[in-house]
Amino acid sequence: MSLIHDVLLWTPYVPLTAVGGAALHYRARRKAADKRAADAERRAAEADRLIAARDEEARQLADSRLPALAYALQHGTPPSFGGLLHPELNSTVTAAAYESVLKQVGALMDGASRKAEEATRSTVRACVKSVQALLYEQQSAISNLLDAEDDERVLALVQPVDHAGNQLLRRLQVLGVIAGTWPGRQRDNVPLNDAIRGAMSRIRDYQRVRPPRASGLYLADRNVEPVVLVLAELLDNAARHSAPSTPVDVRLVEGAQGVSIEIHDAGAGMSAEAELEAKRRLSGDGSFRLTELRNPPSFGLLGAGVLARRYGFRVYLDDASHYGGVRAVVFLPQALLADAPPPAETAPAPVQQTAPAAPVRQADPSTVAAAGPYEITHDGLAKRNSGRPASQDTIRPRRPLAGAEPPPTGSGRGLAAFVRATSGIHADAPQTADDPQMSNPSPTSEESPR
Repeated sequence: MSLIHDVLLWTPYVPLTAVGGAALHYRARRKAADKRAADAERRAAEADRLIAARDEEARQLADSRLPALAYALQHGTPPSFGGLLHPELNSTVTAAAYESVLKQVGALMDGASRKAEEATRSTVRACVKSVQALLYEQQSAISNLLDAEDDERVLALVQPVDHAGNQLLRRLQVLGVIAGTWPGRQRDNVPLNDAIRGAMSRIRDYQRVRPPRASGLYLADRNVEPVVLVLAELLDNAARHSAPSTPVDVRLVEGAQGVSIEIHDAGAGMSAEAELEAKRRLSGDGSFRLTELRNPPSFGLLGAGVLARRYGFRVYLDDASHYGGVRAVVFLPQALLADAPPPAETAPAPVQQTAPAAPVRQADPSTVAAAGPYEITHDGLAKRNSGRPASQDTIRPRRPLAGAEPPPTGSGRGLAAFVRATSGIHADAPQTADDPQMSNPSPTSEESPR
């Protein structure tokens, strides 16, 4: 009876228990559904954010990274692929795809740039050689004329042509050096002071340059023309960037490792950007290309850097000029110098014999000026003369040129500034394949002429 009683007592509560369990079950399911919905919304939001991030990366690739890569390749600076705006994409397929695109574009642009550079160099080399040959002919004809004539009027008229030809030949040589040719050969050692004067003779404002005192140093034969070209470019640069009334001072500083040629100007100096660009050009590391030259092109320092690297000397610019401008320094190691030639042996003086004194003959005034060594002008250089003794038989009046004004007194002496300076500084005609320097470049040079 008690068991039946208990069953009857619990029977009304069974539906209530089932309802409560069902409620708990559905509540749990609802919470799970809400959680799944929240997770789905979060994943959707994350997907939207990643899609937006990839869109921004694509825009960054097109607007910034590709143009930066192109700029770096066009200006010879190391290519940089840049970084992603969203670091969380670094290990994704998108990042790898973008990196591959940049590398392929960089390789294509670099290849196209190299082909364009080589084509430009080949064209420049061909043009330089053809024009150089004509200039050598012109300079030879001018030299023959100057050697054959002793009229100051002719010298005064020919001087501007000769000087302009020297400058044009220098510019062609430097341009050819940048394009990969060699500057020329020199078969004799020359005094370093003569090399400096040879550089002076190849610039427009040579009269403003103050050469150094005689040093007794000699420059080895194969290094003469490169050093002369570099000094000429630095002297021209100093003269063009300083006032016409100021001097350009050249000094020699000898040291245990070699000798430094310092060029001081009184210009305005260089900005930090200009100094950095000059350092880059003078490095001669081959990173600068002809296709990068601006308009109008400026390639003097670029050629100086190529020659310095090829022949083993150093060139640099700083603001340590004694006149407040720029100081250019060319450091020549001892290996580039040569020993002074031994003094010429003099023949023993003949034994004087007692004899009646011969009558003293007065020298003909017309022969005095033509005999003996060169006359030294006020600027320390030699004055050209014909080297032929003049006589009354050979002196004849010359007709004035039509429409020409008489030159000022002493005007022909200006050309003498180039005589002594360039007498030992000669570059050969355009080089051929049997040039020993072409087949056996300096150990300090790069693999081949560029």
